[in-house]
Amino acid sequence: MRTTVGIIGAGPAGLLLARLLHNAGIDSVVLESRDRAYVERRQRAGILEQGTADVLRAAGAGKRMDREGLRHDGIELRFDRRRHRVDFPALTGGRSVMVYAQTEVCKDLIALQLREGGPLLFEAEALAVEDAATDAPRVRFRHEGREDVLECEYVVGCDGFWGVARSAIPADLTQVFERTHPFGWLGILADVPPSHDELVYARHDRGFALLSMRSPSVSRLYLQVPDGTDAGTWSDEEIWGELERRFETADDWRLERGPITQKSVTPMRSYVHEPMRHGRLFLAGDAAHIVPPTGAKGLNLAVGDVVTFARALTHREETGSAELLDTYSETCLRRIWQAERFSYDMTTLLHRAPGATGFEDRLQLARLERIASSRAAETDLAEGYTGFLFG
Repeated sequence: MRTTVGIIGAGPAGLLLARLLHNAGIDSVVLESRDRAYVERRQRAGILEQGTADVLRAAGAGKRMDREGLRHDGIELRFDRRRHRVDFPALTGGRSVMVYAQTEVCKDLIALQLREGGPLLFEAEALAVEDAATDAPRVRFRHEGREDVLECEYVVGCDGFWGVARSAIPADLTQVFERTHPFGWLGILADVPPSHDELVYARHDRGFALLSMRSPSVSRLYLQVPDGTDAGTWSDEEIWGELERRFETADDWRLERGPITQKSVTPMRSYVHEPMRHGRLFLAGDAAHIVPPTGAKGLNLAVGDVVTFARALTHREETGSAELLDTYSETCLRRIWQAERFSYDMTTLLHRAPGATGFEDRLQLARLERIASSRAAETDLAEGYTGFLFG
């Protein structure tokens, strides 16, 4: 099998890249180790930055998002039983975010790819990327019980942290930067309308809490818990009780309860792999970087990566110049490190570290007071949350 771009992974990054290349007249093949049903029900991110939503619209994949997604023009910060709303459009010149789950993004892009795009092979396990440093890289993969080879001009690894793409870059050429946080998020899905019409980020002495949503009838909520927590050790009653304590305000706001349909614990870590390119192999998304979910950056960073690659390859096809491909890693990493910085700031602003002292608690409150009282500080948060420019 032969193609111009071999894409490993049919998450939102790989699927969007295939769509962008199709629209530019560049052929590709997507290899996905899981079956279609798994990809379409895999629960991940739910916040799309302004730039991500705009890219999906421009790619022809935004109709259902605009019909069913929830545009949010701000978030609410809670601390010391107080409430402060951050107004995104007023602070950023009109930018907002969209609540639209990754599962729905994948469904939309899969439907487009199968109807209009190149081959999308499910249950096709990539085994290795070979000859990445040459002009003819190859992806060895297993599909329908037999091994095959995908011959490419370029390979893009959108196959996550545990995929084969990253391991194809020689270790002596790489640098890894990482930090693991000593807490995680206990997340739940609940069949109850959200208790607030925008996301609520709560800093509390007992730990962080987040009120989010998947739809007008389904709530997504999170609690900071110690690293290594087993979600099954928390009863539904304990979860709702703890959420109520951490979201408590001085007014008459109340948290609505409902049946919990899913519980899971998400670890919190920061990770960056440099470089993101080796020869004709390019990394995108979690294959190259991971952020704590506090800043809602993971999916959006992956979108930025594939937009950057698609623009660079289109430029090469139109002009013959490889300049943008040659600077892919540097271009992406400038944006990635800003997102890492923002996610780290949000995480340390809102989570109480184990063994935190009274001094550290007061510093957190002072930082939140600064955001609530300074337009400059509030603008910095709004600009970071609604997204960093692609490219």
